[in-house]
Amino acid sequence: MAIVLGANQYGKAEVRLVYVDRSTPVHVITDINVTSQLIGDFTDNYLTGANGKVIATDTQKNTAYALARKGGVGAIEEFALRLARNYVGTYDYVTGARMEVEQYAWDRIATAKGPHDHSFVKGSSAVRNTVVRKDGADETVISGVTGLVVLKSTGSEFHGFPDVPYTSLVETDDRVMATSVSARWVYASPGKSAPELDWDGIFTSVEAILLEQFATVHSLALQQTLFCMGRSVLEAHPEISEIRLSMPNIHHFVVDLSKWDLDNPNQVFYAADRPYGLIEAAVVRDDAPSPAGVWDGVAGFV
Repeated sequence: MAIVLGANQYGKAEVRLVYVDRSTPVHVITDINVTSQLIGDFTDNYLTGANGKVIATDTQKNTAYALARKGGVGAIEEFALRLARNYVGTYDYVTGARMEVEQYAWDRIATAKGPHDHSFVKGSSAVRNTVVRKDGADETVISGVTGLVVLKSTGSEFHGFPDVPYTSLVETDDRVMATSVSARWVYASPGKSAPELDWDGIFTSVEAILLEQFATVHSLALQQTLFCMGRSVLEAHPEISEIRLSMPNIHHFVVDLSKWDLDNPNQVFYAADRPYGLIEAAVVRDDAPSPAGVWDGVAGFV
């Protein structure tokens, strides 16, 4: 029996970068968090401590800053691809790269004269993200959003489940349904370079579809709503081959006010943060499977 080094990667995690586009008097802020990881022939480094093939993690941090200065940031997918391409093909011992970027929202402050040119307020808690994997010439792009908190005050039911031992949940045909949507989708480009797409436009469209389906589907179960959301995204975007969604059920329980001779016609609720139901699923095209290993390292999804 031999003990050998298995799969490995290394890099700089969570490099905070804020880029201000000053090309016009109306400034644009891009606030991102970058994790850069390199893959390749680093066996000697692990076995003997030799650093001859190790591009320092501090160098990777500085590279993110330098590429932002040279070409701006733009869409986070495009920036992640630029970072990956900077290493793979440049250094023969770097055969692959994995770049993960999160983007945080800022909104312009509204004034009496309209949106301010260079003053901002923290935006939505939802975080846009991307994971780019480059293996030689092959590139895979996963985009997504996390922390998209949504609630509907009616239009949701839950009944017909088995009354097995220890069941206590009461069936209902009118409930508050709330969740924090995490969604990631894979662009269909197996075995080749990533296509040039309108990354920002597609993200805006996918987010809008997810929100519309959540709002308009009369839900008999959160699972049903999840599938409708994913299916609608794939129907609208042929360039996406698969979408995965993770949706915790943020429970809202009707408060019993009968002790004080008060009724409660679904108006006063207690919002519980735990425990919670957790619904996760992949919605896929059966004729366009995702490349093998594409979900490796993407936590929190089936």
